[in-house]
Amino acid sequence: MVIHQIKVLQSLASSLAEGGRGVSGTPFPIQPAKPLKLYEFEGSPFCRRVREAITLLNLDVEIYPCPKGGQKYRQIVKEKGGKLQFPFLIDENTGDQLFESQDIIHHLFKYYGKTGKTPAKYSHYPKIPVPEFAGTLLNMARGVWVDKKIVHRAAPEQLLELWSFEASPYSRIVRATLTDLEIPYILHNVPKERWQDMGPAVLRLKPGKYEPLAGGKREKMLPKMQGKMQVPYLVDPNTGIKLFESAQIVKYLKKQYGKA
Repeated sequence: MVIHQIKVLQSLASSLAEGGRGVSGTPFPIQPAKPLKLYEFEGSPFCRRVREAITLLNLDVEIYPCPKGGQKYRQIVKEKGGKLQFPFLIDENTGDQLFESQDIIHHLFKYYGKTGKTPAKYSHYPKIPVPEFAGTLLNMARGVWVDKKIVHRAAPEQLLELWSFEASPYSRIVRATLTDLEIPYILHNVPKERWQDMGPAVLRLKPGKYEPLAGGKREKMLPKMQGKMQVPYLVDPNTGIKLFESAQIVKYLKKQYGKA
């Protein structure tokens, strides 16, 4: 448990390195009719930029982890895109396949943003991702390389489901484990929608019983999350397992999918 708490502190430092990106999102997102498919890996600075935009837009996305040394989805990217570069987005709603993180971000805001324009904060990233790279180092480069013990294991028959938001330090630990194990999943974003949502689940800025914004995405997600707005929350339809705590989720994933 002590080791896990150290990982949480490192993950928190990684979140702070981005200065608030990946915390808040629109409560009324424009969800695409067909799921977006993002090939990426947790520890990539450029992939992180895209995940931050996805969080702000509050989109649900299918994630196909492509860690270095991975053998499941990297080849798909090479076949479809002609090269190994990440992130790689497939949007079957528009027919687009995109590589560059900034191009992907512009695409997301164009089709799924309220105005069709990319906010200034997300439209002019520096070419060298210093804050994001610092975040990767602070998180001890977790979510960069595949766990070699499971390199040839088959993927689960059904996609796992993870409720998360980009800057959540506990969720980051789980996403890194999913990356290490090359486990594909549906990412359900549930970022903070207003100031009353700010703070950890057990110590929010607004005291008293938590009430989500009426009509917002969080309110709609609560029944699927056992009526409890806490992340990470993992559902594995292959086994029927439903878990909240990051330490328990990591333990489960390694036991269920990390065997040699």
